[in-house]
This record gives sequence, structure tokens and C-alpha cells, in this order.
Amino acid sequence: MFRNLLPKEVNFFEFFQEHIELTIKLANEIDEIFKNPSIIEEKLEQIRKYEKKLDGIEVNCIEALHRTFITPFERTEIYKLIKKLDDIADALNGALSRIHLYDIKEIKPEVLQLIEIIKYSLYDIKELITLIEDMKEIDKIRTLCDSVRKKETEGDKIYRNTIKNLFISDNAVEIIKWKDVIDRVERSLDRCQDVANIVEEITIDNA
Repeated sequence: MFRNLLPKEVNFFEFFQEHIELTIKLANEIDEIFKNPSIIEEKLEQIRKYEKKLDGIEVNCIEALHRTFITPFERTEIYKLIKKLDDIADALNGALSRIHLYDIKEIKPEVLQLIEIIKYSLYDIKELITLIEDMKEIDKIRTLCDSVRKKETEGDKIYRNTIKNLFISDNAVEIIKWKDVIDRVERSLDRCQDVANIVEEITIDNA
């Protein structure tokens, strides 16, 4: 319904879909690196390519928003959605850059758990992006939004326990390094929840 109202040269749903699909690829690459940090050097160039493409999608979406009169839903909602989608990837990239900077050779199991939860959240978001294009399956959209929020709650428990265990150590340098990494991973999961909340707002406003 909303798609038919858009000028043919601008389809905001394509920006959202392209971004989330690329973010899933990024998350899978980072998951592979975290499971085997010895491959980080050979993977960095691909990661940088993903990062550049993701930034380009965000910029193109915002530029299209400036020049388009008719949009599928509120302009502020489009802006918030693409920004929060990009924040997910930025936080993941931030965690990876710290692993590289600190030359960490082995990733804590809890961090791997969080990355796995993020990956499942991204698949939920990918489906949400598809569903909001025509707004026909409202109940399914709400169920998926709830699913993302439940995953964030699960991840938050892992995060708190990890931080608690981290401060048992008397190695201040290790505490600083790992808290820096874990905070960024957890931030990525928080941004997934933000995306779900924005999608739910869009559903309420446009269904």
C-alpha cells in the first residue's frame, strides 16, 4: 500500500532491507572472527568494505529523505530507523576494533553468547523490515518485536553477570579491555531493541 505511493526512483524499504542484510553478513563475519581471533588480520579488509557500504546506504537513505516529498510513513521515523540500524553495525564494528587494538587472542564464552543473540535478533529485524512494507501482518510484527525485546533481556542478564565476574579479577588492565569490548557488544543488542521499538511505533501510527 505505502510502496505504491513512493516515487519509483526512491524506495526506502530497499534501503532498510539492503542495510539489514549487510549487517547480518557483518555479524556472521564478526562471529567467525570471535570464534577464531587468529584470522582477524585476513578478515579486516572485508569488514571495512562492509562498514563502508553500510555507511553509504545510511547516507543515501537520508539524502533521499531530503529530496522526497511523499514517504511511506513519518519522515522522522524513517530517519530514526536507518540511524538505529546503522548503530547496530557501528557497535559491532566497535567491539571488533577493540579486539584488534588490544590484541585479544581468546574471546570470552559470554561474548560469543551475546553475538549469537544479536545474530538471531538481526534475523527477526530482517523479517520485520519485510513486514512493515505492506502492514498486513500486524500480529506477526508485534510478535517479532516482542521476540527482539526478549532477546535483549536475555542478553542483558548475560552482560550483567559477565561484568560482575569481570570485576572479581585484580588485573585492572584486563578489566578495562574487556569492559570496553563487552559494552560495545551489549550496545549493539540494545540498538536491536531500539529498532524493534521504532517498528512498533510505525505499526501503531500506520496500521
